[in-house]
Amino acid sequence: MKHQEYKICANCVMNTTDSKIQFDEKGYCDHCNNFYKKILPNWHPDETGARELDKIVSDIKRHGKGKKYDCLIGLSGGVDSSYLVYLAKKKLGLRPLVFCVDTGWNLDIANKNVERLIQELNLDVYTEVVDWEEMKDLQLAFIKSQVPHQDIPQDHAIFAALYNFAAKNGFKYVLTGANFSTECIREPIEWAYVNDLTQIKDIHKKFGTRPLEKFPMCGMFRYRLYYRYVKGMTIVQPLNLIPYVKEDAVKELNERFGWEKYPNKHFENVFTRFYEGYWLPRKFGYDKRRAHLSSLIVTGQLTREEALEILKEPPYPVEEAMQDMDFIARKLGITKAEFEKLMNAENKTFKDYNSSLTLINAAIKLAQLIGFEKRNLR
Repeated sequence: MKHQEYKICANCVMNTTDSKIQFDEKGYCDHCNNFYKKILPNWHPDETGARELDKIVSDIKRHGKGKKYDCLIGLSGGVDSSYLVYLAKKKLGLRPLVFCVDTGWNLDIANKNVERLIQELNLDVYTEVVDWEEMKDLQLAFIKSQVPHQDIPQDHAIFAALYNFAAKNGFKYVLTGANFSTECIREPIEWAYVNDLTQIKDIHKKFGTRPLEKFPMCGMFRYRLYYRYVKGMTIVQPLNLIPYVKEDAVKELNERFGWEKYPNKHFENVFTRFYEGYWLPRKFGYDKRRAHLSSLIVTGQLTREEALEILKEPPYPVEEAMQDMDFIARKLGITKAEFEKLMNAENKTFKDYNSSLTLINAAIKLAQLIGFEKRNLR
């Protein structure tokens, strides 16, 4: 692949570590232009959004009348899902069942945040524990595959478990914390490949050692087509319909529940913290903070200068990263030396393994055409 001469966006902090980034005559990148031209005009965290949310809430309550729960919400302990649970119960008057997935990597801070919310809001919670031996085998397979997108096993387990549970138990409405406010600029596909079941199975077939008999699985067409149009499941993103500012949400959660903040987005999980904070930057040169911070810049929650100052520092201290590496290696059943050898092996990309990318790209283009997806995906 021909690499561009280094350049950074004049508006956000995305740069040419995204090999397909494009710049206009002002030096603005295509991520920014996509936000200003496609997302912002169609994003209504205002009176329009409030009216839409009121209608959705009324539908949820009407459909859930006489049932113990009227919706299902996935909770990780991170700020977005935590605020969503608070919003749903206290401000919208819904009766959610909270759904958690234990992949074996959550930090105490995340578990405590979940416990505080559940207790204070008097909510029921269902926790699905992923079979550790299968989780470990798939994660080791991904590490051996040398791809950058090391969090796919966890991501897939979490979303597949949530949607499979909802479909099995007749939940019509599933609420998620996905939002434009903190996620309008998505990581390029070479940094964080899409949730592709074909690729998951191919990597496991090549490097795994045991069958995945209990591991939660759900392909794109099952949850986007079968669950939606046959089972009648509706995915709702309430945070897109309200004024949602990350620091305000953090402050409110802290004051109301003693909720604790963590250094970076997704750092409530030790494996994710290591993968995003050390594996990606050191092995591939990708810093996912650029996308996270750029989302906050274009939505007016952070200045570009503040973001550049943040990027001068590593995602988290190297000493802590080394401790995490040792812990992760031991938990996965290999030595730290073996882990370091894997980190130093030849890098691969999603293109080195079987995938459903042609079908996924077609589905994405269709979703963009009919307005279901507005973010810049490639």
